[in-house]
Amino acid sequence: MKRPFFQPIVKMKLFTAAAAVLFGLSATQMATAQTNAPAPALRPNIVIVMMDDQRWDDFGFMGHTFLRTPHIDRIANEGVRFNDAFVTTPVSAASRTSFFTGQYPHTHGVSDDTVRTGNTNWATWPKLLRDAGYKTAFVGDWHLDEKSAPASEFDHLVTTRGGYVNVTVNVNGSTKNVRNDYITDVVTDYAVDFLKHDYDQPVCLVVSHRGPHGEGFVPPRRHAKRFEGAPVLRRPNYGAPRGKPALQRRVEVLPPLSEKTATPEEVIRNRWRLVAAVDESVERLFEILQDTGKLNNTLFILTSDQGYFYGEHGLSEEQRLAYDESIRVPLIMRFPRLIQPATANNALALNVDIAPTLLELAGAPMPPGLHGRSLLPLFTTPPGYPLQWRSAVLLEYLPQSEEHMPRIAGLHYQAIRTDGWKYIHYTSLDRADELYDLRWDPYEQKNLFWEPSAQGPLLKIQAELVRQVRETNLK
Repeated sequence: MKRPFFQPIVKMKLFTAAAAVLFGLSATQMATAQTNAPAPALRPNIVIVMMDDQRWDDFGFMGHTFLRTPHIDRIANEGVRFNDAFVTTPVSAASRTSFFTGQYPHTHGVSDDTVRTGNTNWATWPKLLRDAGYKTAFVGDWHLDEKSAPASEFDHLVTTRGGYVNVTVNVNGSTKNVRNDYITDVVTDYAVDFLKHDYDQPVCLVVSHRGPHGEGFVPPRRHAKRFEGAPVLRRPNYGAPRGKPALQRRVEVLPPLSEKTATPEEVIRNRWRLVAAVDESVERLFEILQDTGKLNNTLFILTSDQGYFYGEHGLSEEQRLAYDESIRVPLIMRFPRLIQPATANNALALNVDIAPTLLELAGAPMPPGLHGRSLLPLFTTPPGYPLQWRSAVLLEYLPQSEEHMPRIAGLHYQAIRTDGWKYIHYTSLDRADELYDLRWDPYEQKNLFWEPSAQGPLLKIQAELVRQVRETNLK
């Protein structure tokens, strides 16, 4: 019998400390300012690059052996890198809707890539920013309903469909085919065209790249031979899973997970080639921002909708699982007016935090029911001033349509991740839960759920799950 799903929803009080940076307030003055009046909004331009299925560690700034991404690295080197950034749900459409709404899937109703439930007229940050005076645009791959929010809430909407070549482009309702051009370059052309204009209002642009998503993992011709023969270094958790009943159960139509089911080396090399193309796109975005004088008043963000397995635990395209290779994503930001260069931040960050962060920066109203928190206090709180931040994040996977992925069909879960522990509670399976001590086992290889010595930490993290569920229950 399946155990019922929890129904989490988070309501957190948001505050800003931007006044401390702008006006040099002391900690005491800062507390008074927060009590008496909100800080003025900075209202920068905003450029967000969203990658598809991009791992957090496939970048030069993360120390990759030979993948060089100098322009993406620039965002991190001149801004902040979040070392522990996660998506609440590692499913493309669900994650992207959380990105736009600041809500968990059980609330916004997009639980997987095919099912939409409930009201999809969300109070998204694109609409709220537009209402606050921003010129908003989206360019690239669209994974949601193009006739409802937030697509209808952009001033300028360019969506792409098809493979990596022979792309269909829809520009504000007008469709045309682009033959032979590579999709990353096509998307970048439209993005640059939007940014080159001199608007009399701040702009917000989302650039949504297909790379390094599947569909053959077709790189541009200029990178077709790049990394040829380069060795693929596997992580220690590469190969057959151990102590994971959920992964080791028999799936009739598929072989057991092992090195044979891992992502092939040439697929990984092609993914690197796709990342190289996105890096070139970021270079062009930097150039147009510099040429138009917008660069240093622009918040530049790069992130992803979810990660990807390279054979860890024998997995490949089963991104929906709660292991770090899937839920952990890049999150880097550059904004010289607020963020110190070359900053590494270890706070637990979520994709639902983007919405309140952008709204606070823009001075737009915060809608009710946001699950995320503004990230601004992490940059702006003066030294010595107390800052309370989350110590655990809640993750969920509760799809309604999963027949196309028999390997993980039925593996519904809720999980808690802290900076030291992870607990995965499979709501659809008995005796399959997993517990990992990430301080000693960062690759999640030894399941401690049944270990007598781990029962204390287990009870604590289970209590954290219950606490978050109780605090966030819609009922």
